[in-house]
Amino acid sequence: MAKGGTSTFSDPDAYAAAFGDVRLNLTITGAGNFKGRLTRLKLEHLEAYWRCENLPRIAYFALPSDRIYLSFPAGIVSAISSGLVLRKDEMVFHGCGERVHQRSKGECWWGLISLPSEQFISSSKAMTGLPITPPPASRILRPSRTSASRFQSLLRQARKLAETRQKLIEVPEVARALEQDMLHAVIHCLTADEAADIAKTRHHHAAVLVRFEEVLTKHVDQKLNMPALCAEVGVAERTLRMCCAEILGVSPTRYLLLRRLNRARAALRCANPSTASVAGIARDNQFLEFGRFAVAYRAVFGESPSTTLQRNLLE
Repeated sequence: MAKGGTSTFSDPDAYAAAFGDVRLNLTITGAGNFKGRLTRLKLEHLEAYWRCENLPRIAYFALPSDRIYLSFPAGIVSAISSGLVLRKDEMVFHGCGERVHQRSKGECWWGLISLPSEQFISSSKAMTGLPITPPPASRILRPSRTSASRFQSLLRQARKLAETRQKLIEVPEVARALEQDMLHAVIHCLTADEAADIAKTRHHHAAVLVRFEEVLTKHVDQKLNMPALCAEVGVAERTLRMCCAEILGVSPTRYLLLRRLNRARAALRCANPSTASVAGIARDNQFLEFGRFAVAYRAVFGESPSTTLQRNLLE
């Protein structure tokens, strides 16, 4: 049965977990209390998400291999995908099973549409005479003005239905008509002229960062220095720094620090203040000098680690 709805979140981990089959890791990079908003529309085959986050962050997505995904700006300020800022009339056609970095400098709005690969390929063949196959890696598309206008109009209609008229979506005839209209709009957009294929060098840089993430996950309980990190990734230090600056907006060591600080913050948010200590949680996340940990934590999140821990008594 088709369904829709909107949820709000104050915990970035809970927000990331609400993304269905897409695995999402959020690394918050700025101070403030996190607020996330997710509107989801689930039809028979097509799923659409509209997301808003209020804090700067770096997101790392692992997309399932059995569905196609298109991401698009959904507001005045959108996220930066693979180091590229999308215009409001552009979208990204993602490769199946692709892993993607996306970052924001503050509050941002963005959206995502997904379909089963087989359903999408057969529908595109029925409409155009030729099947549209997912690209091996992300492609940026700019639909024609007519196709873009139709697509945006349907997105507004679908979002409004998901947010305010959930009972209407559950009517089978309404859900089927909306899905067909959205599917047709998506395929028309994908058959438009390509705005700018992502350069091979950018694909290479994105692939380097995927290996970087794999190394960080493999050594999640260890503190790696730059020579060891570069050796594991298989690139020179200059290359890793260039890739991180381009796509993540920070250096490799800064990203590693931010990830560790975010893990510590998640642990503090979940801990029992009567039995847990800030120092113990810091040590568990490879922060051996408590004073430096407290200073770095406050600089990123705008509050002391003890304040985060004690807040659990008030919630």
